[in-house]
Amino acid sequence: MTGLTIALDAMGGDFGPQVTVPASVQALLHFPSLKVVLVGDQPEITRQLVSLGQHTHSRISIVHAESSIANDTRPSQALRASKGTSMRIALELVAEGKADACVSAGNTGALMALSRSLLKLLPGIDRPALISELPTMGNHRSWLLDLGANVSVDADTLFQFAVMGSVLAEEQLGYKPVSVCSTLVKRKSKGTIWLSAVQKCCSSAQRSITSAMWKVISFTQEKLT
Repeated sequence: MTGLTIALDAMGGDFGPQVTVPASVQALLHFPSLKVVLVGDQPEITRQLVSLGQHTHSRISIVHAESSIANDTRPSQALRASKGTSMRIALELVAEGKADACVSAGNTGALMALSRSLLKLLPGIDRPALISELPTMGNHRSWLLDLGANVSVDADTLFQFAVMGSVLAEEQLGYKPVSVCSTLVKRKSKGTIWLSAVQKCCSSAQRSITSAMWKVISFTQEKLT
C-alpha cells in the first residue's frame, strides 16, 4: 500500500463523519504510507478530527461537498442530480488522478452507476461487479462476485466476473487461483445451455492462458409452491 491515496466519501453510511472520520484515523495508524482525502461537509469533518486530536494530521486532507446522495436515491436519479455530492466528488478525484481509489459506505447503486459513468469500464468488461472475501473452514481464501450489482447476466458476463475475480485473487495470493464460474438457474434445460456457453468461454481461456485453471458448476433453483 505504498503511497496510496484514498478519496473517502465521508458522508456515506448511516452515521456519516461520526464513523467515517474515526475509521480513517484508525486506517492511517495501521498503514503509515496511506493518505486519505475526506470528502464531505468540511465543518462537520473538522469537528470530528478536532475531537480526535487529529485536525492537523499530515496525511489527511478535506475536500468540501455541499450535499450527499441519500440511501434511497435511485441510481438513475443519482446520475442526473449528483453534481456537488460527496460521492461524485470522491469519484472525480480518482478520475482526475488526484486519488488512487474511492471508498464509500453510501448508496451502492448510486456508487456503481457513478463509477461506471465517471471511471468507465476496463476493455473487455461489460458490467461492473461487487466482490467480497468469504470466510472458510481452513486456511484457504475465497472470493465471491457478483454480490448484487447485476440482476441477471449472460455467459460472457459470468466469465468476465471469473476473470476479474481471478486477477484480484492472484494479486492477493501471489499465485494463480482456481476460478469457478457458477450460475443459479430455474430450469435444468436452461442450466445446460448456460453451462455449455460458459464452458466454451473457459475452454478458450484455457488455451490462451495455459496457467489459468477454470471450473464450471451450475445450481438449479426449483420452483417454489
